[in-house]
Amino acid sequence: MRVLIVEDEPLLADSIAEGLRRHSIAVDVCYDGGEALERVAVHAYDVVVLDRDLPTVHGDEVCAAIVDAGGETRVLMLTSAADVTDRIEGLNLGADDYLTKPFVFAELVARVHALARRARPALPPVLEAAGLVLDLPRHQASRDGRFLPLSPKEFAVLEVLMRADGTVVSAEQLLEKAWDEHADPFTNTVRVTVMTLRRKLGLPPVIETVAGAGYRLDSGPVTPRPA
Repeated sequence: MRVLIVEDEPLLADSIAEGLRRHSIAVDVCYDGGEALERVAVHAYDVVVLDRDLPTVHGDEVCAAIVDAGGETRVLMLTSAADVTDRIEGLNLGADDYLTKPFVFAELVARVHALARRARPALPPVLEAAGLVLDLPRHQASRDGRFLPLSPKEFAVLEVLMRADGTVVSAEQLLEKAWDEHADPFTNTVRVTVMTLRRKLGLPPVIETVAGAGYRLDSGPVTPRPA
């Protein structure tokens, strides 16, 4: 998934981003509401983690703009105000969830995953296909019972391919979903990551290269199951 962190405290924003990236989530960061509006106009984020008290453009206005756009982006609003009235106001603006500071990071991760499942229909926490098992909540992957020591990017690429359920995923689509905005579209980073992922998945090969189009998981239908 791809997440935007909008928080005017750079240390906190960067800390959240670093933690989410360890969970194979592509993360962009900005520190004011005006920049947030520019980002959401360009990228299709699954979740926006949005501080309410922002400079330039208030978080309430950013939230309203995201809701008015009518896309599938979900909003997790952050605030230092613990009063129930503030939480109600945020939810009434269209926020999908609300978390007060300080918070436990594990809870934020769980809420982000839950919102992403709501952003895309039938988004199961565990995927299975041809002996591959991808457990998103536990951030674990295996094949035929063998644990796969995947890097965060390899895990993210495998998730995108499994969710595509046999359809072709272009390199550009992988960059959009598995990398952040700093990824250089003219590098061979996608090709190299797919190559190392193939090696770790072992034989028989399940990732097929479709010339001039991209990659697909050649493994039969993907079966969701509960975590």
